[in-house]
Amino acid sequence: MVSPANIFCPFCKEEQKRSPLPDAEFARAFVPVRNRVAFGGVPQQCNFTKDGQRCVRPRHCKELCATHYTQWKTHTTRKTVGRWEDTAVPYTETPACPAPACPLPGLYGRGLCRHHAKRFREHRRTHPDAAVVPWAAQQPPYLAPHQFSLLSLPELLRWEVLYGLQQVDPWLRIFEPPQVRRMVRDLADTGTLIDGITDQQMCPRSTVAVLRMLGRVRTAVRAGHAQYTGTAPAQDDVLDLRALGQRSRTPAGIRQPKTVDLRTIRQPWLRGLLRTWTVQQRPGADEFARTLRGVELASRALAQRPGTDDPARLRYDDVTAVVDVIRTALKRDGEPAGWNYRMSIASHFFALIDYGRRSGIADTLSAAFVRDPAFHRIPEQEANEDEIGKAIPEPVVRQLDAHLHLLGQGRARGQRTLAPDDLKLMYRTLYILLGDTGRRPLEVCSLPRDCLETRNDQISLVWNNHKARRHRRRLPITTSTAQAIRTWQERREQLETSLPPTGADYLFPALTHLATRPYLHTSYLGETLRHWVGSIPHLHGEGTDAQGNPLPFDRSLIYAYAFRHSYAQRHADAGTPLDVLRELMDHKSVSTTQRYYTVSLNRKRDAVTKLAAHVVDSHGRPSPSSETAYELRSVAVPYGGCTEPSNVKAAGSSCPTRFQCAGCGFYRPDPSYLPAIEQHINELRADRETAQAMDAAEFVITAFTAQITAYEQVIERMRRRLAALPATERQEIEEASTILREARAGNTHTLLPLITVSRTDPA
Repeated sequence: MVSPANIFCPFCKEEQKRSPLPDAEFARAFVPVRNRVAFGGVPQQCNFTKDGQRCVRPRHCKELCATHYTQWKTHTTRKTVGRWEDTAVPYTETPACPAPACPLPGLYGRGLCRHHAKRFREHRRTHPDAAVVPWAAQQPPYLAPHQFSLLSLPELLRWEVLYGLQQVDPWLRIFEPPQVRRMVRDLADTGTLIDGITDQQMCPRSTVAVLRMLGRVRTAVRAGHAQYTGTAPAQDDVLDLRALGQRSRTPAGIRQPKTVDLRTIRQPWLRGLLRTWTVQQRPGADEFARTLRGVELASRALAQRPGTDDPARLRYDDVTAVVDVIRTALKRDGEPAGWNYRMSIASHFFALIDYGRRSGIADTLSAAFVRDPAFHRIPEQEANEDEIGKAIPEPVVRQLDAHLHLLGQGRARGQRTLAPDDLKLMYRTLYILLGDTGRRPLEVCSLPRDCLETRNDQISLVWNNHKARRHRRRLPITTSTAQAIRTWQERREQLETSLPPTGADYLFPALTHLATRPYLHTSYLGETLRHWVGSIPHLHGEGTDAQGNPLPFDRSLIYAYAFRHSYAQRHADAGTPLDVLRELMDHKSVSTTQRYYTVSLNRKRDAVTKLAAHVVDSHGRPSPSSETAYELRSVAVPYGGCTEPSNVKAAGSSCPTRFQCAGCGFYRPDPSYLPAIEQHINELRADRETAQAMDAAEFVITAFTAQITAYEQVIERMRRRLAALPATERQEIEEASTILREARAGNTHTLLPLITVSRTDPA
């Protein structure tokens, strides 16, 4: 038997201690050779034969049974004359040990097995007149490490413990028989488990682990007894959530807290409604927590209003008071609750009220106590623009990549199922997928086992969008990302026998049979990432302090979903078109994608401050402007700013020169428009080639050439000015340009075409 705290059985562990090999190499190379039959196996028969009759007793030593081996040893030691076989006879039966249900043969002193013979000798030291038969009748059988026996308990207690263990088994991740044996030993003087005394009083000598097991067993027995007598748990104001079948994702498998005191709910009718709903519907842990929070807030609001203890006297205003409290609700830790959380607890509370009316439990509830969908709403708060960007900065991501070898060590979830190297490989693959694909944590954890598809030399990731209920989506990925997936797939094939069968169809299967889903739960990934980030010695953010030392980065900003924001931010910084990024993020609307990489107000303001001083005119002469003027011009034309009064007043829709900006005296470009100008030059060259192929008039070709030359001169002048700046200032200008390009890419207005047609123009 392998202990949960070790990876080797005692026999192999002793050999491993003497071996210089590391654990992993020792496990692959060592082949145990056992000279004894394992417990439960069929032993070989004694080799003594006489007159054609062979002894049937099990072999002990020298290929002889214990009795014949003793006879041979005595004859040899005393050098008795003759052969020892002449006086020996083969045995035709194997006597049983007199201890009840003992599986060992009674081949030792007084007809006892080896185990009980040793214990009887110890007993005789304090009770010299003790008889074998009465003593043996009270002894438990010999037990292997994976067994336990309840025979030593009184009959009633024996049935209680057996029932409790049957109920407790689904709650536990690992059932440990040694703890049960110790519990049975400590319960020897107990009559029943449903006494009113505490676990510590019942078993004062027990260890913490035994008391924990005893507490679980007593909880199950009490719940069964109360159900049998018709008193539980609907009549109790303290609900035991374990008895109601609720489980958490903790390694212990028991939901925390174990009990909920409903007496904090001041209105009896509301307390009874929640209690009955919990017992009858058996909600999950999350659903119960949200409903309980909603009931607690509602009880607090109703307690301040008169007559709310009587459900028949409730009014419409009472509903308004409940909603007002939920609108300003805080989390249990005192932090402001988000809009989604407040919406959720309001929905769960009113769903409980509806359940009471439908089921007849709250048939006396006033008809006026009803939610108005139009008035009783939880208003959605507009996101603070300075807090929109949740992407992890690229310098921080590079620091995380440098410490990737630490991921999966320490307090990583799944250590009881996977070996350390396998655990590190799994979490490394998850990290790579989060950063390289931008999928949500649930979408990564629930990837199908065969999630790679190759078409026309392009590798795509097959994934499921659970949020939008769009399945079998395709996302192009790089070769390195695909190789990381294949490496884990190969290792996963080798681990198939050690993983729960429910997750056979998933790339990252559940690691325990108690899991509520067949794939790895996102809490495993989230907690492991949090512990990993906390173990990294130093994480530097952007900027320095007064002494020039790098500022520490806030580690709470690194979580699994933040890598999705980083994926979008990285593509936005690279100039990925908005519609392409929308496809990559698998959003239905562009507005949803914009929230992922819209630049915050402070970053944009700083960028404008830097670039406003580097604006030039069409001749390359400096034309600095204020921040307000820069913002006004920046929305007018696609290749720079415009100061022509009529065009600015018309928001860019009334250009006298038809957007031939390079030749206009009001044109004001800055370095942030360099990529757009270069792209426009390439488009003009393509248009000129097309015009030449069409044998267009010479003035058309000349116009294209003139625009190309003018834009090239604009680029050359700006680059010459940038080259003259110090390296530090030039780097700041480049970063500010990136920020403003990103802001323009995420803007909701549409850039105007080069040629516009007014609605008043004739067709």
